[in-house]
Amino acid sequence: MGTVVSLTVPSTSGEDELVAATAVVEQLFAGLDETFSLYRPDSEANRIARAEIMLPDASEDMRRLYADAVGWRLVTEGAFTPERPDGVLDLSGIVKGYAIGEAGTSLLALGLRDWCLNAGGDVLVSGSPVPASAEAGTGTGTTVSGSREPWRAGIVDPADRRTLIAGYPLGGHPEAKLALATSGSAERGDHIWAAGGGTGAGRGPGTVAGGGRAAPAFRQVSVAAADIVTADVLATAIVAGGMPMLDRATDGWDIDVLAVRAGGGLVATPGFRR
Repeated sequence: MGTVVSLTVPSTSGEDELVAATAVVEQLFAGLDETFSLYRPDSEANRIARAEIMLPDASEDMRRLYADAVGWRLVTEGAFTPERPDGVLDLSGIVKGYAIGEAGTSLLALGLRDWCLNAGGDVLVSGSPVPASAEAGTGTGTTVSGSREPWRAGIVDPADRRTLIAGYPLGGHPEAKLALATSGSAERGDHIWAAGGGTGAGRGPGTVAGGGRAAPAFRQVSVAAADIVTADVLATAIVAGGMPMLDRATDGWDIDVLAVRAGGGLVATPGFRR
């Protein structure tokens, strides 16, 4: 997927737990990369792009994620789409979030309750960096008191990757959001196709019919949500769809948004202004 994946757990975790957790995360990401990466000539995604196989004959994972992506295209009114303007199927806008979510489910199945998983700046957490502690009860044995300390995710300045422009608390209590995703051009250059930019082959991100270049409203968008797929998809959709999509997303989903305008100004929902 062209990115780095990191797993952070409290120091109370045992060595065997860490080995098992690392192995399951590596195996899951590697397997999905082999299927969905357009940078691997032998991947299923590239075989579909070369018309060697058709989507109805593709794997169950490929068909399921495509169906999910089409659903997101409908609810975002085209701001998020599973096809590039040249018609090639490209599920990269959803597969990383899916991979993070599946890895999180696997970590919970291993019995790990407190962790932070970061894949290229998209973050999913569980529990707290300060785990629940066992305390002596009064007459009934042992009780468990849960920590309400959140994980703290930092958002970098797209104009200076050494600087943070904001932080956001994730997890720590049942009502907290658990996922934060950031989309934009600062890390990988232009790779998001602007909504309404036409479907002609060869048009780059942000171009419009006739060859003119649409000025993007936002250089970077961060979205906090209850789940990582929602956060990742909506961050991409807002970059592609601009202010109309930002308004649609904040009206339709329980999310917090921090958007960096093309000129450097910030647009933030109340969750980012605390």
